Amino acid sequence: MIRQNRNRNKLATYYNMFTETGIIDPNVHPWIAESWKKSRELNISIKKFNDLKSLDKDSLKLLQKRHRAAIEYMQDFTDGIKDFLQEYDLCLLLLDSECTVLKNYSSPYNRLLSKKIEGVSLKLENVGTFSANIAAKYKSLFWAFGPEIWLKAHHDCDSGAAPVSVCGETGYIITILSRDYDKLPQDATISLLMSMKTAMEIHLKQKMSLQAQEAILDATPFAVYHILKNGDVAYANKLGISRLAGIGAIDKDKTLNLNEVVLNYKHTPIYKGFSGAACTNQEVTWTTQVKTYEDITTVVPIKDELDNEINSVVTVTMPIEDLRMLVAHAAGYTAKYSLDTIVGISPACKLMKERALRAAKKNNHILLQGEPGTGKQRLAHGIHMAGARSNGPLISLNCGDVPPELLEQELFGAKTGKEVSHPGKLELASGGTLLMDEIEKLPISIAEKLAEALHDKKIYRIGEEIERSINVRIIASSDGNLRRLCEKDLFDKKLFEIVSRSIIHLPPLRSRREDISLLSKSILNELTTQHKISPKQLDNAALKILSEYDWPGNIKQLQGVIENAVLNTQGNIIKAENINLMGNIKPSSKWKEDKDIFVRAWQSAGGNVSRLANLLGVSRVTLYRYIKKYGVEK
Repeated sequence: MIRQNRNRNKLATYYNMFTETGIIDPNVHPWIAESWKKSRELNISIKKFNDLKSLDKDSLKLLQKRHRAAIEYMQDFTDGIKDFLQEYDLCLLLLDSECTVLKNYSSPYNRLLSKKIEGVSLKLENVGTFSANIAAKYKSLFWAFGPEIWLKAHHDCDSGAAPVSVCGETGYIITILSRDYDKLPQDATISLLMSMKTAMEIHLKQKMSLQAQEAILDATPFAVYHILKNGDVAYANKLGISRLAGIGAIDKDKTLNLNEVVLNYKHTPIYKGFSGAACTNQEVTWTTQVKTYEDITTVVPIKDELDNEINSVVTVTMPIEDLRMLVAHAAGYTAKYSLDTIVGISPACKLMKERALRAAKKNNHILLQGEPGTGKQRLAHGIHMAGARSNGPLISLNCGDVPPELLEQELFGAKTGKEVSHPGKLELASGGTLLMDEIEKLPISIAEKLAEALHDKKIYRIGEEIERSINVRIIASSDGNLRRLCEKDLFDKKLFEIVSRSIIHLPPLRSRREDISLLSKSILNELTTQHKISPKQLDNAALKILSEYDWPGNIKQLQGVIENAVLNTQGNIIKAENINLMGNIKPSSKWKEDKDIFVRAWQSAGGNVSRLANLLGVSRVTLYRYIKKYGVEK
């Protein structure tokens, strides 16, 4: 609140009358009146400060460090007007929002307040009525004339205070004490106070904005640089600084000129950017004394508003390896299952999980062997999640699903155009795991090439001569016995030696029959959650049927049968009559006319003629006729 000049003699009369009698003259400013009353209630001395204890040295130092930005700004501001402050004997204080003095910017010759005022609280309960505590309470600029100040020793000087807003709240209070009020008009002092308040608010807002921007840039998975025309790096975010340090571009905290460290600098998009050539997500090779590497680069030229000249560029880069990992995570190339999701209490299941956990802790390639449907994919996910590579991608490749002529490209990548080259799954899985399902179907020629790549940890994309490093763990799975295939020269021996450092055998479901009940309940819970339907239960009769079946298709077949029961049971209890061991194949299906339906039923029965005859409700003789008709073999 800006107040017009008042008659100090009258104000002194009002002050004396109140301190002697407790009577407030109607002409006393209401904020002053309220503050006087409170000061009197608290028995604050009018002759000297009440027990003004300052913060200890360490606490004050810590407080000043916390508010360093504001303190340093005020120091810079007052450095420019120190002659003015000294000429008019002005005392300038910076307080925090709790009215604790952070810094005294008075000249050494000013005797209004000593340097010991730093760390002292100027709250009303400590010093009585004072412009700073009034401004803090009402969140408004306030001017207190000398006789209105509670401490009588300061009646010969006026005091003004202005709250500094930070994020909508009072962050600081700037206070001025002026003794030469006749020599320096009140309006001039208030103008100075308002100038400092406004300037500090703008400065702190800009600083907070810059800090937020810097925090955002440091949090991004990209290296961001502001590069000047001469090759100097004016700014780099946290990741950018790390990258510069990695190529030897930082020497004793000083960033070297890019011309000195990037050998092909004049052939990069950064250099071309100063000619006005922008680029977006361009694959760039950087050659330095330390290493040669590739990244995806975006360069944005910055034009000067005055002369329209390009004097700097902003560059955003990401190593291709990091980009692949980011894409892998975004695309969901992460483990879906942990080893804890593998259900079972049988000795065979416990042994399998123990071996898987031991293998996961090592960095060896792993071979999973077992009949189809025994859960090799889930176990591979669990191993990946339990190992040191869990933060990396988990990429899958089914060697039996891809034609041989495309399988090599899928693994190693290929150059498909003059400037277009695509990574293979060995590169995409870098830093993580490549799950190679049905690896026994890998052609010998590709297997030999893969063995060499895994041994050297380097690959070449098809059609390229650029050597690329890979860092990948292979988890191979096979339905057959790879060792026997090697003995028959049907699988590459070198690749077998590499992937079989750790071999884990997955037992068939029929050999862990005590797990079927637990597995069935676990699968049921997963399916009801997946299909977003109300929970269902298997009654004892249904569980008995499931537990006594041999499950030639193992866990995968069990899952299919339970899913069929879930989707075809109206109530919440799945009974024996709801269980169809052929899954979605029913006796009424047109298996007599459709070979595919018959083959699926044959597979569900595990190639057992008697079991299939019972399931289809026909005689064995009839069934043999259709086996011959369709040419089906076990």
